[in-house]
Amino acid sequence: MSHRSFYSWGYADQALSPREREQVRTTWQRRLGHELRTRTVPQLADLDLPTPRLTAPSSLAHLFADDRYQRALHTYGRSTPDAIRMLNTDFSNPPDLVAFPTSETDIAAILGWCGEVGAAVVPYGGGTSVVGGIGPVTDDSYSGVVTLDLGRLNRVLEIDQTSRAVHAQAGILGPALEDALRPTGLTLRHYPQSFEYSTLGGWIATRAAGHYATALTHIDDLVQGLRVVTPSGLVQTRRLPGSGAGPSPDRLFIGSEGALGIITEAWVRVQHRPTFRSRASIRFSSFNSAVDAVRALAQSGLNPANCRLLDAREAEKSDAGTAPVILVGFESADHPMDASLARAIELAGDHGGTLVDPDETQRGGRDPANRWRSYFLRAPYVSDAMFAMGLLYETYETATTWDRFAELHTAVLTAARRALQSWNTQSAWVSCRFTHVYPDGPAPYYSIVAPAPAGSELTMWTDLKQAISEAIMAARGTITHHHAVGRDHRPWYDAQRPALFNTALHAAKQQLDPGWSLNPGVLLDRTRP
Repeated sequence: MSHRSFYSWGYADQALSPREREQVRTTWQRRLGHELRTRTVPQLADLDLPTPRLTAPSSLAHLFADDRYQRALHTYGRSTPDAIRMLNTDFSNPPDLVAFPTSETDIAAILGWCGEVGAAVVPYGGGTSVVGGIGPVTDDSYSGVVTLDLGRLNRVLEIDQTSRAVHAQAGILGPALEDALRPTGLTLRHYPQSFEYSTLGGWIATRAAGHYATALTHIDDLVQGLRVVTPSGLVQTRRLPGSGAGPSPDRLFIGSEGALGIITEAWVRVQHRPTFRSRASIRFSSFNSAVDAVRALAQSGLNPANCRLLDAREAEKSDAGTAPVILVGFESADHPMDASLARAIELAGDHGGTLVDPDETQRGGRDPANRWRSYFLRAPYVSDAMFAMGLLYETYETATTWDRFAELHTAVLTAARRALQSWNTQSAWVSCRFTHVYPDGPAPYYSIVAPAPAGSELTMWTDLKQAISEAIMAARGTITHHHAVGRDHRPWYDAQRPALFNTALHAAKQQLDPGWSLNPGVLLDRTRP
């Protein structure tokens, strides 16, 4: 039976084959001009896990697990530092217990017991955080750590076809939610890269961005109402299409990353499943021209479902060509989109864009959109293989206004180059793409691939993270557009967050979680501002 890997992305039997790994090795050795090494992947039997510090009370014991596999699986998310530590078999701070509640009553009881014994609680959806959102709690003021896995709260409770909404439990995975909606002809149409292994509650808690590159980009736009269990009690918001009744209570918990409460249920807006689709790939001779074309598209009111810009290196990385390219697509459940696509191609042409041969697109083959999609779906598995070859692979995503993009772009590339030079890295692969675009600005997403000195991977990662994050903040971008804050982004989130709002957020935390047990180190620290 297939099972989730405790140290790498997805199911253990879906990792790259030996042939695929060798292809990755050959490709990156050629690109970097650097001989890659091989690291031994961890084995469960070799892990040295400390003895659990907590023992579940008999009344709740049936909800807990403390076996080696579950504790190892729930130790880390899937960030670059997580991957490095797991390859180093550093599992020195696993959760003491893993809880699997099946109801809100179970959650309330678990939170109550953890409060009594002084244990920290780390909420866990699909375990796909790439920013340390579910990482180890190292604060020794807690008696132990309990990971609260919501995977058994995974049912669709109601589908409202009239209003086009679905009511589901927070632990449902993306594919299961779509399977439940499919017979009704409806879809949430929210596809983050982690879709297969991430949950509805996780998307809401981290303000995830999904399928759409314009308009309804974030899960924020889809939430109608929530149920949240906190150590102080239950919060249930009213399900409404919109409201002007004061600050939105939903917004307090959307993006709260489990630090204010456990999201257990949500009503979310759905739509009719698209039946009309039109798409094109448009190449450019320069990145700047492609940027101008994307801005024109974003401000045109056409609202394409997909509008991704790949710079030359990002295109080459995904085998989508060697020149900047825009992948644009439209979809609708109501009417053909050919006219919208034709206008998009015309706008791109005004900025020097050249349509990729339509016949080539119809045949598939080397069509950039097909190549990009294949790469995008397999990228997490590829990155696991790259880590095991001694490569450092990290991404940095942000958003800024169009008038500031050129400044930010230059600052990020300069910071990356200087940080890499400080490590005497003669070869590195730095690329950029736009994941989402808005009328007022883009969401650029930078990737770095570089050889890392053996034993210094974490230090090199820290140096790069510091340099690029500081560059983003100095250029007035956001520290994260859709990856959440977690622990990795905390220093820059603290700088980005207004001081008085920080005080207000601490007050909300104190009211909802007076014992400060929920996800310590994420968003807030116990110390008062």
